[in-house]
Amino acid sequence: YLKISKLALAFAIIHSKPPGKSSKEYTEHLAKIVCEQDFGWKWKVEVLEAEVLRLRQELLLNRICPRFCLENNTSAETLLDQECINPMNSSSQLEDSGCDVSNDSAFDSLGISSDFLQSEHNVNTSKGWLERVLPLNLCHTSKEESLTAPVQFLQHLLEIRKLSEGGVLQADFSELENDSFTICNSVAQLLDGLTVFYNSPKFPVSNFLTEAVRVLTSLITDTKLSNHVLKKCFKKMEEFEKNLIQIILRNSSVNRFQALHSVSQTLVLLGRNKILRNSLTSLLLSEVHKFAEQLLEAHQVQSMYNITQYENIFPLCLILEQILQTEREESNVSSSHYDGEEKIKFLKNLDQIILHLSDEFPLFSLYLWRVSVLLNSAQMQ
Repeated sequence: YLKISKLALAFAIIHSKPPGKSSKEYTEHLAKIVCEQDFGWKWKVEVLEAEVLRLRQELLLNRICPRFCLENNTSAETLLDQECINPMNSSSQLEDSGCDVSNDSAFDSLGISSDFLQSEHNVNTSKGWLERVLPLNLCHTSKEESLTAPVQFLQHLLEIRKLSEGGVLQADFSELENDSFTICNSVAQLLDGLTVFYNSPKFPVSNFLTEAVRVLTSLITDTKLSNHVLKKCFKKMEEFEKNLIQIILRNSSVNRFQALHSVSQTLVLLGRNKILRNSLTSLLLSEVHKFAEQLLEAHQVQSMYNITQYENIFPLCLILEQILQTEREESNVSSSHYDGEEKIKFLKNLDQIILHLSDEFPLFSLYLWRVSVLLNSAQMQ
């Protein structure tokens, strides 16, 4: 039956082909039309899926708290409009020289400085209650617009959290447990969008991407919300961590240092969350230890090593050191509480690695030693 159908289709194409076209050309033309139709259907499906997610987000917010208001009514969509009307002045951003990362205020524009974590929207209780409806531009023309729905949904969750904490209204966040699909998909969209940006960052950074990073950091540092969210989205967050680490390691652009610094600061903020900290520490220890062994092997046989990766390993060492230092300060002890399998692998034969590399690579050896002290300083005293 299949052979007969194919033969019938071939005869139909031959008989219906227009003059001046060969059967092959006409077949390719028909195939292109069919592919375009398939693409159209796929686009329609994506639009409908986005609309379903928007409705689920709106429903979940209504279940948590039917009515709430915001003093600052700046939404994700408003930020995008402002970007189009009044683009950011590039003079307020650090020019990407490829090496100068001394002006940390430039990276604060990404919303990833320590001060940024303290920023909160103040609530004006005298304003009337507003029912919030999440707008969504279904025809995404940029990676920023594709993040509008998840950013605004999570913005509203954070606002409800602050209002409920202040006793202004009552909210039932147990509803997050009952609708894992919506929260997981919203967080996944946010993380995927940030990954796209970090893979090909553009400076100066738009206000909207600044807000996206702020929402992410606020979400994982909010003790009540982060427990609900990370319980459902831990694997996705771990995948996001892995992606950011690989972005740092693989970036070979000449003017890469500003971008690497912004990625590094985001990883440091992720490491401030106690749930994410152990997994991120394990990932960082694994990458640093693996590179140290590769560098030692190359040094012993006097072979070439990857200079770009050598330069990129230092941000990972700094991130690791800051995360371990944070844990040490929080636990108020002389060493880190992290006791995973990667710690054992990292410390094993580390003294020998440092001894062999210290003459040729003194800076890297120093970084290894500093990390080892933070990991196990109590035993080394």
